Amino acid sequence: MMDKIALILSIIGGLNWGSIGLFQFDIVAWIFGGQDSMISRIVYAIVGIASIWCISILFKNTDKKGYDAGH
Repeated sequence: MMDKIALILSIIGGLNWGSIGLFQFDIVAWIFGGQDSMISRIVYAIVGIASIWCISILFKNTDKKGYDAGH
């Protein structure tokens, strides 16, 4: 469950960065009142922590006994 939440938050962060890169528009800042608002900073921090969590997903062993990847 935690992996899915972290992935969703990382995707949201990636979409926000894409928006900044393509359109110079920060969606989080727009929603929460600017980059310097406390809520925006909390959202940025949570997304950053989620991204760090996602690093661990790269190294998880999904080749467990009984694991079926649709084969």
